Amino acid sequence: MAERETLEVDILIVGGGPAGLSAALRLGQLQKQKGGEPLAIAVIEKAANAGQHQFSGALLDPSTLKDLIPDFLAKGAPLAQEVHQDNIYFLTPESKFRLPITPPPFQNHGNYIISLNQFAKWLASQVEAEGIDLFMGFPGQTVLFDDRAAPGAERRKVIGVRTGDRGLGKDGQPKGAFEPGADIHAKVTIFADGVRGHLTKQLIQTLHLAEASEPAQFAIGIKELWDLPKDRLAPGTVIHTLGYPLRDEEFGGSWLYSMPDGRISIGFVVGLDYKDPLFDPHAAFQHFKRHPFISGILDSGTIVRYGAKALPEGGWNTQPRLYFDGGVIIGDAANFVNSTRLKGIHLAMRSGMLAAEAAFDAVRSGDTTSASLGRYKALVDASAIRTELYPVRNVHQAFGAGTMLGSAYAGIAMFTNGKGLPDVPGHAGHHAMQKIEDYYGMTKRDILVPSNTAPIDRRITFDKVTGAHYSGTHHAEDQPVHLLVQTDVCHSICGPEFGHPCVRFCPANVYEMVDNGAGGLKLQINASNCVHCKTCDIMDPYGVITWVAPEGGEGPSYDGM
Repeated sequence: MAERETLEVDILIVGGGPAGLSAALRLGQLQKQKGGEPLAIAVIEKAANAGQHQFSGALLDPSTLKDLIPDFLAKGAPLAQEVHQDNIYFLTPESKFRLPITPPPFQNHGNYIISLNQFAKWLASQVEAEGIDLFMGFPGQTVLFDDRAAPGAERRKVIGVRTGDRGLGKDGQPKGAFEPGADIHAKVTIFADGVRGHLTKQLIQTLHLAEASEPAQFAIGIKELWDLPKDRLAPGTVIHTLGYPLRDEEFGGSWLYSMPDGRISIGFVVGLDYKDPLFDPHAAFQHFKRHPFISGILDSGTIVRYGAKALPEGGWNTQPRLYFDGGVIIGDAANFVNSTRLKGIHLAMRSGMLAAEAAFDAVRSGDTTSASLGRYKALVDASAIRTELYPVRNVHQAFGAGTMLGSAYAGIAMFTNGKGLPDVPGHAGHHAMQKIEDYYGMTKRDILVPSNTAPIDRRITFDKVTGAHYSGTHHAEDQPVHLLVQTDVCHSICGPEFGHPCVRFCPANVYEMVDNGAGGLKLQINASNCVHCKTCDIMDPYGVITWVAPEGGEGPSYDGM
């Protein structure tokens, strides 16, 4: 059997999204500016190609990009379309009402509609031009700690990451072409593994990084790309909606962004703190597309791509401790998203730049303890990240009291810049889900049918299996399942109490209850459908689902997303 290889670098970046790539590019710039012995820098990314797993709405605030790459236009940044028109509508089941005034957080003058997939590809090319190595198809699987520290000790130093093995069979045993993952040792590891990153999750649990934070809160964003007749919507048109099909107790809304040549991005966001155990976010998206206003836009169009991703919505107070001996956390993994503005790419990039500066100086000084890397947190606190996130730190939590009260709180926070407002205590989103008996007042009903079932016509609305097809996702069948489920809890407790909610909150039909041959049901995991959204890891009411990285290079293919 092949031996596990050990690689030594100065700085390791885990994740090739906008945060990790910005950190890498800034490190390359610092090397040129400050000179001296070049640092060994590496980026590992689980996708086979740059940008393959990247998707967002997306509206880009270019403020950070201007600082990172001042001549970004000359270098061919793929900014598909500048925003020309903002529209916000409140939807009822049959009608729409346009807000006469666009609230400041929704004003996008000077912002760009982009494909994050294409943007990440371009950013990766800028990193490679700096001579920094990108290792694609190498998922980080396990955080490595200094073995000299006693297990459970308060201060355990991170010394790198072990990448995933290749060539394991479904039974976990090596196949003929087995290749063990590498141990990559680094003086500083920058964790940019995205929303609910499984390595960041390990760090938070092992190093107790969230003890002083409010519980993280999330939403799920489901997106499709469509091609429409070119004269349907003017390029640069931005539409957001509130209201239908969500009820007052559910947080969320929609977007529709128009790009050149009739291409649009359309999507729906639902807070992963809904109460109804039979609610289905994917079904809500289908109901939204059937609304007369939206179906009129989509009519005669063609779906091109589908995807889903969890979003860190909790705000400033939910960020974990960002630094520790040997490492820092950046981007979505640190919960740096402004849910009020519906933007986080520029914040992720900013956090990557600041982490690069702290890591570079720490390595050069020879001190990579938390005392030195704590400078990263100081830089964040003095940056536009805090300026933007602190005033709206409680907005998502306020929506727990309903849409009307949440909207009122958001308005007050906007006009007062968050001053004088008490912090609103939060809770882990899945704790809001109620048991079937508590929510419906009964114990017996068809628990596998969503409460908001949507008609599927395969013209405007599509089922989850079809969506998974349009995501381009691929996983080899003969490999260990990357979704670890405590099935005893699933069958004995979660099913009777919550009605197997994984069947509904998963947007890709990964979880399916099938006949067990004895008159009952058993859980079937269709892991090959997974789009890596992380919703199951977040929303399971008992926390018995753990997402881990599959074999390197596998997963969705978000071309153009």
